[in-house]
Order: sequence, then structure tokens, then C-alpha cells
Amino acid sequence: MGQKTNPIGFRLAVNKDWRSKWFASRKEFPEFLASDIKIRALLKEKLRLAAVSKIVIERAWNSLRVTIHTARPGIVIGRKGSEIEKMTEEISKLSGGKQVKIDIIEIKSPDLDAQLVAENIAMQMERRISFRRAMKKALQITMEQGAKGIKVRCAGRLGGAEISRSEWYREGSIPLHTLRTPIDYGFAEARTTYGIIGVKCWICKPAVLAQEEKKATASGEKTESAEQQPAA
Repeated sequence: MGQKTNPIGFRLAVNKDWRSKWFASRKEFPEFLASDIKIRALLKEKLRLAAVSKIVIERAWNSLRVTIHTARPGIVIGRKGSEIEKMTEEISKLSGGKQVKIDIIEIKSPDLDAQLVAENIAMQMERRISFRRAMKKALQITMEQGAKGIKVRCAGRLGGAEISRSEWYREGSIPLHTLRTPIDYGFAEARTTYGIIGVKCWICKPAVLAQEEKKATASGEKTESAEQQPAA
């Protein structure tokens, strides 16, 4: 029996933050959770080509704030903000007519974001590029961008083989048991003609870069959340 744990949940309150920030009563919790899942599925589907890394959802009394972390903010915003307006309306319907505000945070170095690296490998495999070639190229690019280490694992019917198997490559240092180490984790699925192949990616970021990202996110959230507070 496996002893695996999700690397993000494992590091919560140490150096990772929650992706759904709200408190609910026992009665409201299932409704809020289902709403969050639907919102994330909708945005991921609409913004498949926008390189979305993560979606943070915050709830206040009668309002909802969705923060989209993306490497291509232009695609998310659309011409004159048309896409944002459409998404705001759709999210408002899913959340029961609540007031919705969408924020966009640009990812400066997408090659150091584990989720985007995993999605990039999955996309290449869907285009019938060899899984080994895609994995090795991702390792090379990420290490060139200044990462301390990277590990990539693919599992499924690799290369169209009858029996599913898993293969992984690692370069540099990936201390998964050291909680203080800023390790980023991403998972994506490649929907190939011969079945689904799962892609997992772990990236050990330089400590300086991880701190800068944390500060930038925190400062952005503080200034915007202050504007959104309802008057007492």
C-alpha cells in the first residue's frame, strides 16, 4: 500500500498557502466546495491556451474574488476586457448570483512553474512527440532557468505500449522530505489516442525566487482586498 501524500497539502502553513480562502458553516460547506470545483473546471476549460497555473478563490459575505495566476494575461483579458466580462457573468451564475471580481497575476518565469511544465509535457505528448524527448527537454530548460532541481514522472501507456508503466527523470536536488525547501508541484493529464497519461512534476526553486513570489502575491492580495471590504 502506498504512503503518498500531496506535496502541496503536505506543505500547507509551512511555505504553501490555501487555494480556497473562506470559512463556511456545516450547512454551506458542500455548496461552496461544489461551486469552487465548477468554477475551476470552467476557467481551466475556457483558458486552456492561457497557461493558467493556479486559481485562488476567496469568499466574503456576498462577494467572490477569483485570482488567476497565468503566464499569458493577454489571452485571459481579451480585447478591451471582453473575456473578463464574460467570465465574471458565468462565475456569478455558478455561485448563485454573487458579486464577482477577477484579478490576474502574471507568472514571470513559466519554466519554473511545475504546473505549467507538466501541462507543457502533456500537450507535447498529445501532439505525438516522444515522451522521453518531451521530459528531457523540460528538464534541460528548467535547469537553465536557474532551478536547483527538477523531477518529472509519466505513467500510463507510454509510447502506445499494451502494458502501462511509469518512467521518471531527475536532475539536480529535490529534497521532498525537507518541508522548508520551496518545492513546487504540478500534475497534468495527456489525453492521447491510446489512453490517458499522467504527468507529475516537482521543481525545487531557488529560495530567493520563492520568497519574491510570496511577497508579490501577498502585497497584491493585501492592496486589492482592502478595496473590496464592504463598508460596516
